[in-house]
Amino acid sequence: EVGQIIDGQMMVPLILRYVPTDTADLDTMRQMWIDTPAGVRVPLGSLAKIVEDRSPNFIGRENVQRRIVVTSNVAEGDLRSVVGDIRERLAESLTLPEGYRVEYDGQFEAESEASRLLLGLALVAVAGIFLVLMSAFRSARDAVIVMVNLPLALIGGVVGVFLGNGVLSIAALVGFISLFGISTRNGIMLISHIRRLREDGQVSDVREAVIQGSVSRLVPILMTALSTGLALVPVALGFGEPGSEIQAPLALVVVCGLVSSTALNLFVVPAIYWVSTRPAVT
Repeated sequence: EVGQIIDGQMMVPLILRYVPTDTADLDTMRQMWIDTPAGVRVPLGSLAKIVEDRSPNFIGRENVQRRIVVTSNVAEGDLRSVVGDIRERLAESLTLPEGYRVEYDGQFEAESEASRLLLGLALVAVAGIFLVLMSAFRSARDAVIVMVNLPLALIGGVVGVFLGNGVLSIAALVGFISLFGISTRNGIMLISHIRRLREDGQVSDVREAVIQGSVSRLVPILMTALSTGLALVPVALGFGEPGSEIQAPLALVVVCGLVSSTALNLFVVPAIYWVSTRPAVT
């Protein structure tokens, strides 16, 4: 390494290499001609002091094991796709001796751990939502009916992931968690109103209560979905723009999930409620 040069905001080491036959004789190296910017050729010995010296060796270790670190940056695409391509190519062309292995650390490892943590928290959140609903409705059946909104929202959310880069990133996971909360709220609005119509004695027939409750809750549910979805549309349309790596996947998941959950919530959830509560025919 003979110095460093500045490339943008990065310091790049400047390394000078010779053909092995030229490094055996220091005098030959000193007499090697170098072209200067002025067009004059001067011997290398007039520009630098060339001596043979020793330098300490450095062996990296981790967990009492030797390691060699190869670093890189992702210029295009997402990190998971790039790591997947690297794994495929190494599996095809690289045969490691016994005792050697390849590990993928750094930002990829941190992102994988964060994804696992978010997935675990999402499962805990779903369980918490169910317990709160069961406590509020005092009915496990009604709580399950409201939770039907989650797979309905999941359908659109998965479509949103594929409309993006097709990768379940941390931003997409956060979008799913937000989407589950919004879709659950819509289900609560619908089921609680149907229950109120029946409990207050306004409607005695289950089928009529389901129809009236669905019609009266149509506007509030649509307004909730539209206000949230329209606010996120500009963010979702900015996919691929600089700085949109986090916001755009989240917005795509929420917008697409709201479309599926709102449309199906007005038909599937009332139908399930009616089927599960109608009197048995004997």
